[in-house]
Formats: sequence, structure tokens, C-alpha cells
Amino acid sequence: MSDSPAARLQKLFEGHRLTPTQRRIAHCMVRGAAEVPFLSSVELAELAGVSQPSVTRFAVALGFDGYPALRRHLREVAPAERQDVTHEDAYNEYQQAVQGEIENLRQLAAVLADPSPVQEAGRLLAASTPLPVLGLRAASSQARGFAYFAAKVHPDVRLLDEGGSMLEDRIDAAVGAGASALLCFALPRHPREVVDVLERSRRAGLTVVTVADSAFAPVARHSDLLIPAPVGTGLAFDTACAPMLLGRVLLEAMADALPGAQARLEAFDARAAARGLFVE
Repeated sequence: MSDSPAARLQKLFEGHRLTPTQRRIAHCMVRGAAEVPFLSSVELAELAGVSQPSVTRFAVALGFDGYPALRRHLREVAPAERQDVTHEDAYNEYQQAVQGEIENLRQLAAVLADPSPVQEAGRLLAASTPLPVLGLRAASSQARGFAYFAAKVHPDVRLLDEGGSMLEDRIDAAVGAGASALLCFALPRHPREVVDVLERSRRAGLTVVTVADSAFAPVARHSDLLIPAPVGTGLAFDTACAPMLLGRVLLEAMADALPGAQARLEAFDARAAARGLFVE
């Protein structure tokens, strides 16, 4: 298990029933794990976009007497000194967005220090035929990219990237055809429809594996296995390098668990060469 400050904060929050506002505070703290122990309640509230009393109630919900007690605890589980940010002001806004994504990838690397959740996810996805892959709105490109490559090694991948009344029909059809798991990509802003579909999918007997921006995302309580990958928020529209990379990692784990995956890849390469599909 990773021993990074973010991972230790994540462990602190696990097992607590948090309100949406409190999940927002928790997510903010995990993203800024090295800085949070040095922030006042007012500063943390501004950073998370909530009220100062909400921060106090959050600390109490975690079992502390108030925010000062929580901050003392954080200073014990986080680095003793702030990380060096001397050069941060030298970056323009575009560079800062890139630097933010680099930090997101570092957080993902820390999560992957324990490979067992990804390996378990790979086994679940490999064992499901067909394999429905869900991603709506902002997450549709992540789902589409995963499904494109997964189809090279998995015998039956079904992309679900459009909402509406037909979506539940397609879930029912996948279950009827023998599906045992569903992979969901869930990114902000989280569509209510995704939460509803995941709830229905679990009732139908599917095991839900989710890639989300945070372990405190609204889809968390409707997921059997959630692996977080943070998104960048430094630009007008969120960036999702870490979720995309996590999707590729899951592809690798699924391929490792799929009998005949390498043979399918080689067969595809042979067909592509015969058709002159790609320009060398």
C-alpha cells in the first residue's frame, strides 16, 4: 500500500459517511495533501469552495473536536515541511496546467504502488463476456478509447457512450448475454444518469468497476471497485491525463488475465498488414 501523504489522507477519510460538501473538502485535501496541514480553516474553505463552518463540521464528522485538532493530526501524517514551490510563479497559466497534470500522474503512481486493485479489476473485466464499457458526456472519450483497444483482445466489448432510455435496454441486453461486470469512466461534472445506471446495473447482478476523479465521487457508493485518477482543473475545461493512463493500465491488466489475448493481437496485426491498413 502506498505511504504517500495523499494515500494516508485517503485512509483517514475511508469508512466515514460524508455529505457531498464534505466529500468535496476531502477531495480537495487529498489533491493538496502536502499543503493542507498548513492551511487555516478559512483558507481550506476558500480552496474547496465551501463555507468555513462546513470545514468545522467536516472535522467533527471525522471524530475530531474541531479543525485545529484535525490540522494537528494532519501535520503528523503529512510531510513536516511544505513542498518547494519556489518556481511555481515562473510558469504561465498553460505551463501551470501541465505541471498540475504532472502532479496528478504522480498521485496516480502512488495509487498504483499497490497493484492488487488493478489486477483484480483486470480479472473481473476479462471474465465478463460481453463487457459493457460506460462513459457519458465528459467521460465518453475515455470509455471510447478503452473500448477501441479492448476490442483487439476481448471477444465482445460493448461501448455505452450515449444516454437516454436505450441505455438501460443495452445494460439489460448485456446482462442477458452473460455479462458479469461493467467498467465505468466517471468524470466531473457527474451526470445523474450515470449514478442511476450504476445503481440499476448492480441490482441486475453486474460487478461495477469504476475509474473516477476521486474516491469521494458520487458514483463511489454504487461501485464495487473504484480506482481514483485525479483530473486537472487549471484550464476552462478539465483535463484527464491520469484517467486516460489508468484506462490503459486496466487494459494491460485485463489482457494479462485474458487467455489468448496475445494471439488475438497477432491475428489483428496480420489482418491489418494484409489489408495495408496502416502506413509505415
